[in-house]
Formats: sequence, C-alpha cells, structure tokens
Amino acid sequence: MRFGLFVPQGWRHDLVGIDPAEHWNVMKGLAAHADAGPWESIWVYDHFHTVPRPTDQATHEAWSLMAAYAASTSSVRLGQMCTCMAYRNPAYLAKVAATIDVISGGRVEMGIGAGWYEHEWRAYGYGFPRAGERLGMLDEGVQIFKQAWEQGRSTLDGKYYQVEGAICEPRPLQPGGIPLWIAGGGEKVTLRIAAKYADYTNFDGSPEGFTHKSELLAEHCTDLGRDFEAIVRSANYNVAIAPTEAEVEDRLQQLVDRLRPHVGDKRAESQLAGFRGLPGVGTPEQVVENLRAMAARGMTYGIFNFPEAAYDRSGIELFEREVIPNLP
Repeated sequence: MRFGLFVPQGWRHDLVGIDPAEHWNVMKGLAAHADAGPWESIWVYDHFHTVPRPTDQATHEAWSLMAAYAASTSSVRLGQMCTCMAYRNPAYLAKVAATIDVISGGRVEMGIGAGWYEHEWRAYGYGFPRAGERLGMLDEGVQIFKQAWEQGRSTLDGKYYQVEGAICEPRPLQPGGIPLWIAGGGEKVTLRIAAKYADYTNFDGSPEGFTHKSELLAEHCTDLGRDFEAIVRSANYNVAIAPTEAEVEDRLQQLVDRLRPHVGDKRAESQLAGFRGLPGVGTPEQVVENLRAMAARGMTYGIFNFPEAAYDRSGIELFEREVIPNLP
C-alpha cells in the first residue's frame, strides 16, 4: 500500500488557535516530517472557505502551498485533493502546475474534480453552474491539460473553454505530463471521465462504497476500451489512532471540542460521522486489519488526515511505527 498525508491548511478548522504568523512554520514542519519519513506524498485541499461551515478562520490557498512545498521539500510528492477545475482557467492552471513540477524536480500530482462547495463558488463570483455543466468543464479542462503537458501547446474550441495555441513551456519534467487524479464518485459522468483520462481515482473509502464505485469504474473502462487495472484506486481516510480504544475516544472528543466554538455543537458532533466505523479509526491493530481488508478490495493508495496534526504528532508517529510497516 502507498501512503499520503494531508497537511493542515485551515480548511477543516485544523489551525485554529495558532497565530497566523506561525501557520507556515507549522505546515512546513509537517511537510518536512513527511519528507523525511515513510510517506510517499503530502496533500492539501483546494478550498477557500472552512467546513463544516464558512467561518473567519484561515484557509490557505492550495496552489500557493504547492509552490512553497515544491521549494521546501526534496522527495515527497505533492498533491491536492482536489483542485476545482472552474476556479482557474485550465490553460493557466496547466502552466502553474508545470512550473511547480519544474521547481519540485518532477513531484507534482494533479488532483482534479468538478467542485461542489456552493458557498465559496458564489462568494468568489463563479456562480454555481448545474452539475452537468461543472462536469463538462472538468472534461474539457482535462483535455487542455493533456495537450499542454504532452505537446507544449493547447487548442480547444469547447462549449465551456476556448483556447488557441496556449503555450506551456517548459513542460512538466515528468514524462507524459503530471499524473491525473480524477476525484469524485459520480456514477454516470465522473467515473466515465476517470475511465477516459485518470492515472488515479479517488472516491468513497468505505468498504461497500469502494467496491461499488470500483465495479462501475470497471464497466466504464470496458465500454471505453481502457485497462481498468492501469488505474490506481485511492481513498481518503480520517484517522483517530491510539494505543487503546479509550484513547481513540479521547482523540475524537478533542476534535469535537476544538470545532465546537467555531461551528456549534451540532456541526461539531456531525463531523464524527466521517470517523466512526471507518477504516482509519481504532488501535494500530484495528487500523491495520481495516486497511488490509480495503487492499483486498483494490484500494492500494490511502491518503490520511490526522485532525490534530498541527498540535500533536503522536498519532502520526504511531501510524508510522505500527501501521505503515505492516501494510507492505
């Protein structure tokens, strides 16, 4: 199994209480920790406003962080889960990603999706097109990426995007361009886009959900003549890990307590639904067993979020010692 680590950037209220002047030191320190450890990649989210509701707490911009991590790390790969296609013109974004790939020595991953967070769409003046339009923008944007990275120029007279001879030089250092992660589990359109273009997918990480989405992806691959096994299937996991089940509960309660002043009791408690009963929660032995079961279903790349990471690395360190070595 391959392992990625989310670095806190504020989106999930995971930098609250830390002076903004110290945010970069915290983020950079965690990136350096991953760079020196067993992690293959580090990840951020492409969002502008916090969840589970917009607040005035910090949310650092994803592609600015990508450039900073490219310059401040040496080996770990750099991803976003996931970039919203419509937040930036795709020819421009292809250029940004190519530049960062050069800065990093060829370590960028492109997580890309159609976007869903209506509040920030409207707040930033993007409107909020219906789902079919957002997915059409995703498809056309990926076509522009591939042209830009493979040929150095992109031209598309599309329904949503029109570019003519947009130059992308230098191209990414990675042969064939930056790996594409098509994120999302939309069954009729998103997974079909993934079947056409993706090197990686990222969707529902529950056992039943992962299996169902995988079966649908396989059907789309068959329809399109794509090798299903050539696409790496990944999932994201919230982690609450500790030596005992009682300490796991303590970690979950700490998360609720940190969120409550900013989002209220109900929303804070609701965040536990993304933890309880899912593979990243438990003692090391339980988490290993859970992830082995997911690997048997074809999940070979996990990206893990430790909500307390900015304050306490003990959960990350326990995962590094007792989980990663047992999932070769």
